[in-house]
Amino acid sequence: MRKTAAKLLAAAAIATSVATVAAGTAVADPSTLPTLPVAQDIVGVGSDTTQAVLNQFSTDYNAFLGASSTLPRLYSWDATGTSPIVTKTGAQTSPAFARPNGSSAGIKALENSTDATVNFARSSRAPQATDQPSDLFVAFAKDAVSVATTTTGSNAPTNLSKADLINIYNCTYTNWNQIPGYTGAGGTIKPFLPQVGSGTRSFFLGTLGLANGGACVLVNPLVQENQGTDPVLNDPNAIVPYSAAHYIGQVYNGHSSGSDAAGNLTIRSIDGISPIDATNGLAKAFADTSFGRVVYNVVRATAWTATDTQGTALRAIFGTNGWICKNATAAADIKSYGFRALPAGACGSTIHS
Repeated sequence: MRKTAAKLLAAAAIATSVATVAAGTAVADPSTLPTLPVAQDIVGVGSDTTQAVLNQFSTDYNAFLGASSTLPRLYSWDATGTSPIVTKTGAQTSPAFARPNGSSAGIKALENSTDATVNFARSSRAPQATDQPSDLFVAFAKDAVSVATTTTGSNAPTNLSKADLINIYNCTYTNWNQIPGYTGAGGTIKPFLPQVGSGTRSFFLGTLGLANGGACVLVNPLVQENQGTDPVLNDPNAIVPYSAAHYIGQVYNGHSSGSDAAGNLTIRSIDGISPIDATNGLAKAFADTSFGRVVYNVVRATAWTATDTQGTALRAIFGTNGWICKNATAAADIKSYGFRALPAGACGSTIHS
């Protein structure tokens, strides 16, 4: 079964190029299913923001290894889907392993399991005080977070300032007509936040200097981050934080699938700076503001330095001289999914919580 899966990966890789990446060749959840990845494989869970690019990395890295390779392969489980899950052969099944939805949930799953179940957590946020000292954050790309509103008849202004967003999410502003200089029809603002455990949620609130949203922030229903297809967002007064990279991948580079799409949302400028540049990529000027963020893959510090097969594989995939940071196909994947490459030496760099 493993040999057959490897052949399928290799066959898929023959057509992999920048053009096919843009058309969308990655698969959701491990491509081996219904056969599970094997025990030595490098398997991850967590962030919705980076799941699509990690799926593409999985396809392309495994093709890079080749069908005959006996080295650990790379796989990633999406943030949403059927739950509980068994991540790979011999993985934790009792108590039931709930599918981690979001950066914090993925990091917690990493902390509460072993390499037999999870090897890395996708994270769109930096370390927090609640993370364990054993968590090692390995940088791989640059993203930014803006806000999105409906494209049809939104009462929100095209541009919002950081101060406006603070006042919206702490509920000082509850109507659009309270925003200085506003000339629209007005309307009761409906501010949304992504699900608890979302790295985008915690990063956005942290950037605004808020621990949580105010009482006006809609928490029922919670919305899944970066999924503009949720009907509650198709409202002229709705506003929600959104990963600029994920939006670019969805809207401009064909990386939409099912509910993982921008739907009827459009992303907004903040402080007069658009998140999208003239080439429909992530604007450097926006990524360099306080709304820019580094995205990570989180590993166990002991596993990262280990000289065994899995430790060697982790560094070969995620390290400064690893495949993600040095391979041209990986660089094309990063761009195609809307992210910006990190400067030399920053990709693969590590920080502790």
